[in-house]
Amino acid sequence: MPVKTHHRACTLCEAMCGVVIETRGEQILSISGDVNDPHSEGHICPKGYALQDLHNDPDRLRTPLEKVNGEWLPIDWDSALDKVAARLVDIQQRHGNDAVAGYWGNPSSHNLGLMMASGALRKALETRNISSAASLDQMPHQLVSYLMFGHSQLFTIPDIDRTGYMLMLGANPAASNGSLMTAGDILKRLERIRQRGGKVVLVDPRRTESARYVDQHLFIRPGTDAFFLLGLIRHVLDRGLVKPGRLRELADNWEALAPLFEGVSLEQVSARCGIAVADIQRIAEDFAAAECAVCYGRMGISTQSYGALNHWLMLVLNILTGNLDSPGGMMFTTPAFNKAQSRPMGSFNTYQSRVRGLPEFDRYFPAVIMAEEMLTPGEGQVRGFVCVAGNPVLSTPNGRQMDAALEQLEFMVSIDFYLNETSRHADIILPPTGPLEHEQYDIVFNMLAVRNLSRYSDPVFEAPEGTRCDWDIVQGLARRIEALKNPDAAPPRALPTPEQILDHGLKTGPYGKGFSEYNQGEPIRHDEPLSVEVLKRYPHGLDLGPMQPSFPGYLFTPGQRLRLTPPELVEDLQRAMAELRSEPDAGLMLISRRDLRTNNSWMHNSQRLVKGTDRCALLINPADAARLGLATGAPARIQSRAGELRVNLLVTEDIMPGVVCLPHGWGHDREGVSLRVAQSNPGISINDITDDKVVDPLSGNAVFNGIPVQLLPA
Repeated sequence: MPVKTHHRACTLCEAMCGVVIETRGEQILSISGDVNDPHSEGHICPKGYALQDLHNDPDRLRTPLEKVNGEWLPIDWDSALDKVAARLVDIQQRHGNDAVAGYWGNPSSHNLGLMMASGALRKALETRNISSAASLDQMPHQLVSYLMFGHSQLFTIPDIDRTGYMLMLGANPAASNGSLMTAGDILKRLERIRQRGGKVVLVDPRRTESARYVDQHLFIRPGTDAFFLLGLIRHVLDRGLVKPGRLRELADNWEALAPLFEGVSLEQVSARCGIAVADIQRIAEDFAAAECAVCYGRMGISTQSYGALNHWLMLVLNILTGNLDSPGGMMFTTPAFNKAQSRPMGSFNTYQSRVRGLPEFDRYFPAVIMAEEMLTPGEGQVRGFVCVAGNPVLSTPNGRQMDAALEQLEFMVSIDFYLNETSRHADIILPPTGPLEHEQYDIVFNMLAVRNLSRYSDPVFEAPEGTRCDWDIVQGLARRIEALKNPDAAPPRALPTPEQILDHGLKTGPYGKGFSEYNQGEPIRHDEPLSVEVLKRYPHGLDLGPMQPSFPGYLFTPGQRLRLTPPELVEDLQRAMAELRSEPDAGLMLISRRDLRTNNSWMHNSQRLVKGTDRCALLINPADAARLGLATGAPARIQSRAGELRVNLLVTEDIMPGVVCLPHGWGHDREGVSLRVAQSNPGISINDITDDKVVDPLSGNAVFNGIPVQLLPA
């Protein structure tokens, strides 16, 4: 058989690094970085090589399974889909539409067909009880975009390739490869800032893997980033360093902004966050003095009790210094498939969850409510569950409670190709084809890229006979539900394919009248519309140029004004101001961490990714270890309101005093899981002790950083 060469982007994180895959028949011969990819320039991390492990994994399901008397048995596709639709509709007819809940995990964002089909399933289910992994991650970022710009899908992206000063809060790009900042070879990009005379400052409770790539790292107490940002803003205002430029004319309510920060004392800020007053002053002055600068924060600041407030305060700092929608600052992409960003989009708090009254955002509820909605009796109790490409038992707070909630449901279906900690509770599992067996176009990550990019890839392998892709599964299920609910409706019309939908979106998008191809920085103009056919001529990907200023076109508020002081955020600011004046908690605080090779639970069944030293040790500072009489390798018990774990300690100066740290995504020791590699190295789940009751009160986002804990000898 001949050797074939395929070009794609890796789908195992946000970076979209280009890969070259060589195959012979059904065999993968090699995977390497694509040196001709204009985005990643040949760089891939260890996960890229593991694409073959996922494709060849003997534990990956390829046939629908039904649980019969506690035993998993194969079932044909049509029977499986018929049964799922019938059971879900039956629950809704007896108990109401909201008695069925849904959850979408983050692999959905890498899948063109699943992204395009999900709306049909949501429409068919007609339930308000929909959650996603976004509320375990970036929901505060999106909420602030909605409140300030009028659009929930407008992501502010650091213009890392042109900035002169980068301030990073709670971000670890050496492990994430860049998060909400899609950037191939992110560490090279950080080094280039310094090479051109710029500066990078990292603020984090842990001296992370990224610290070696920055000019300065500063420890900060978990959950106090809002106070640090208040200090920076206060000093910029006090020293007259405000220079908003064109933003002054675009924004409303300027006169009301500065008074909001009156009464902020840098001494109080320093006492709460642990950063010296002189460091706060110097960072504020350097940031404001830089020709262009960007303040960027990620999961570490989203997954804390001031998640939304943090994102607003970062934007305020960028706005005051003229670093929003400006080269080298926070900017916006112009993605080729741009339907989401061409019209107003979003909602907030138009309805609330049944048990706790947490707000919806963008028609999603925070994932922290799922277990309580299943376990709390009464009208509207969730009795059926659809889980799509997610593992909430390991990824949501209080995972043991989620276990209990799923176990007592009337019916559950998982669209997943693994029998994992969550899908083991399902009655039917519907496994889709693998990522190399369907087309690829990164709708989401093109919206997050540090340059405007576009790439389409055909499948590497034909889908094996008897398998179905996510598009077919989700559309098939949605059509069956619609038919059961509306038996007299006319037969549905034939659907276009994902490729056809994409093609139409490209031709009617921002490059539909032509595009400029950038090659080594020089644009080459093409007057034909961008299309799937055109993209197939660019197997290494198409660079459509740097981000461009987008205001007022990207302002969807009344009068196209940048809303400086949304009332919801101004009100939450008062909560922070009150806490700033109170005494800090002196107890131990737990934070989470991720690892470059295993940043999600579904990567733990690859031996090449999990081999090596124990990645589940509890990090603790020497001073805390000495005070508690503990040492490296010693077993201990860590307790929170939600539960207790037995841990092994690693004493290190890389964690600040008063803080301990565990990784996210592990805990493969539950019964009924069929993941042989993961089970051989199960680790422990941090989310057995994170607390579903602790959230960002404004957004409802989960809190994984700043959980009060006790540590005791085992």
